[in-house]
Amino acid sequence: MSLLRKTPARLLLIAGLLAGAAWLASLDFGKKFTSDILELIPPTERSPELAVVRSLANEKQARVALFALNAPGSDDDTRERAARAFTAALLASDAFAEAEILSDSISRNDLAKQIFNQRLDLLLPGWLAKNEIAFLGARASRPQDNPSNGGRDARAPGDNAFAEWLAEKTAADLEHFMARPEALAFAELIPADPLLLLPELVEKVQALDTSSDAPVDTALIWTLTRENPLHDAGQKPVFDAVDAARAAAQTVASGTEIRWAAISRFAAESKRSIMQELFVGTPLTLFVVLGIAVLCLPRILGALNLAPVVFGALLGACIAVTLCFEHVHFLVFVLGLMLAGVSIDYGFYLYLQPQKNPGEPYAAKVRRLMKPLLGSALTTVLGFSLLLFSDLALIRQLGVFVSAGLLCALVTAVLWFAQIKNPNMQARAFASAQLEHSPRARRAAIALLCAGALVALLGPWRLHWHDSTQDLQPRLPQLAGEAIDVRQLFGDSAARTVYLTRGETIADARASLEKFTAWHGAQFPDAATASLGYALPLRADYDALPARIETLRGFPDALRDALGRHGFDAAEFAPFFAAWEKFSSFEREGARKARPYDDVVANLSSSLHGQTALLMADTPGASFLLTVADHPAPADDPPAELATTSLNQLESLNKLFARYRLSALRLSIIGLVLVGLSMWAIYGVKRGSLIFTTPVFSCLFTFGVLGLCGVTLNLFHLLGAFLGVCLSHNYAIFTAENDARKERPPPSIRLSAFSTAASFGVLACSGIPVVSALGVTVALIVLSALAIVELKRVAKFQKPHQT
Repeated sequence: MSLLRKTPARLLLIAGLLAGAAWLASLDFGKKFTSDILELIPPTERSPELAVVRSLANEKQARVALFALNAPGSDDDTRERAARAFTAALLASDAFAEAEILSDSISRNDLAKQIFNQRLDLLLPGWLAKNEIAFLGARASRPQDNPSNGGRDARAPGDNAFAEWLAEKTAADLEHFMARPEALAFAELIPADPLLLLPELVEKVQALDTSSDAPVDTALIWTLTRENPLHDAGQKPVFDAVDAARAAAQTVASGTEIRWAAISRFAAESKRSIMQELFVGTPLTLFVVLGIAVLCLPRILGALNLAPVVFGALLGACIAVTLCFEHVHFLVFVLGLMLAGVSIDYGFYLYLQPQKNPGEPYAAKVRRLMKPLLGSALTTVLGFSLLLFSDLALIRQLGVFVSAGLLCALVTAVLWFAQIKNPNMQARAFASAQLEHSPRARRAAIALLCAGALVALLGPWRLHWHDSTQDLQPRLPQLAGEAIDVRQLFGDSAARTVYLTRGETIADARASLEKFTAWHGAQFPDAATASLGYALPLRADYDALPARIETLRGFPDALRDALGRHGFDAAEFAPFFAAWEKFSSFEREGARKARPYDDVVANLSSSLHGQTALLMADTPGASFLLTVADHPAPADDPPAELATTSLNQLESLNKLFARYRLSALRLSIIGLVLVGLSMWAIYGVKRGSLIFTTPVFSCLFTFGVLGLCGVTLNLFHLLGAFLGVCLSHNYAIFTAENDARKERPPPSIRLSAFSTAASFGVLACSGIPVVSALGVTVALIVLSALAIVELKRVAKFQKPHQT
């Protein structure tokens, strides 16, 4: 025990302080700490939902910022000029890559022009495949023409049956279409497109255009920022650019008002709120915990001797977690504020434990208390070490933070009191007061314990669970309300669902989209879908196009005759016949090999900018096609084999966190089993079981109270329950030690419980729901455990026998 002398203990404390301060000073705080939710999820997670969310966080979708500009009292022309001034100012900054007024149709016109120029490459393969199936179906109904019955294959070269059938059907469809009102909108295109390739496509994709839904008194502006909105580079420069653009708009219309929605706003405000919680919560927790010590100890300076224990725990925890993890989430430190109340336990136990006899040396006192001290530390450290095996990064980080912090608290407490002059302190009288021991008090205690048992047995059956990633962030109702209003102006609606169909290549995504469309039609027969993917041919149809063109050598002449029969002048369709001749000659000459499928798609993709750039991506390994469905979001995503996920990122992550809750539950059960076995190993089966029942009963009682109150529980209530069980072992262990020696329980047990409950009470007041959930749960368990310990002593009272 030479280390428990004054000089070695002081040198060790100073060395640890200097080493820890040097390590923390060397950190790059901007890179080491993060508030990104995705950092909480393991990088090895391969769930389809997370793949979508991660890809969106790194792609254009996450960098979109939407603006609604109002200029009350201004006319349409002034509002238009203000919007253009606003847009120009955004583009003049380095923060924005694109900005487009929704009423401008430049991006949509560019896409339409590209599709028109590529209409035969893009739309003809699918059109021919669909009509060939219809033709073969019609032939199959005529036995004399069925090849299986000896008839000739009408698709063979030299047989014009398919060409003549197709020409007649095309002319009849055109006549029917021209009788419809919407034909007026395509009057200029029909001479170049009598096959109605473009009208059919427009009918399929018109739901993608929401510009017609824009209010007449508001200018809507779609923008794309340059940097990731979850990083600092994608936040402050964006906010500065928006302020400058607002000023530019107000020079045109002085009353201009801007509402906008962007991920960067939520990320920045969330980070600010978390940092505020950290900087306000830390001193508040220290003040509350040390305030309890000052209130219950007779000398203020003596009470301050407990402060180094808390600081040592927090310093050690910060060093350990930053050493073990490349990135550490700020939530770990907010949740870690509990160490202030938990770590002070060891100081109370060493400082307030009465001497066995007058003049007992400090080293002898430490040896006497080492078994319960190590037992209490073992239960918590053992339990939280298991969290290192959790799938969720935040739980692993919290496990390291708590375990390392408690070990450092124990070491700091032992060394600190070794080098002060008087390592013994008596609590004030009220802090040491005992509950009344009488037959009446015994009956009341038994009644309270029975009532608690009833709550513990019945209440948990009323529990219901729900995990939400929104609980990981501070509540931001004003920003959320503004974002909902703005997105609704841009066409977002709960009555529609957005899907993403993924693929290693765009051809794979298109094949999956075909399967998804068939599935969707069966599941939602009355709900239409719209996707730019419908403008892309299936790879098989594209590759089969040369052979199909070869069977249609007589199609132009047959179509001219059919058009004449249906009242059209074939000469009016000269643009189409010229394009057909050029295209079919190109196909017959085998030039398709020089124009691969991916190049055709790349030409279309190159025309996408502004809002249309979000409709598809042909990036190898991360290709996708976006689909809008005219129905509310369903409860479940499509089958996994369709490679399609509804773009409800929040609900996708919620499902993921629900899976992590089950994983945490398994780890918690294993941890509790190990804690129970450790109690058996240290105290034997009988005493160990009695000690173990106190924290378990307090946990069940807490869940019973929450269940009866109708509280919805989440992952962090479960985590709090596990922590509470580990911590409440301390009170059961020290009470059992004193009972074994037939001593009154020291005030350290009561002060420790109050300090722990106070520190978690501060967390319970947090504006971050998960922090509040953990704080409420642990505070209730700790206070319940203290009440059980106190009531059990009163319930054991036996009236002395009269002689």
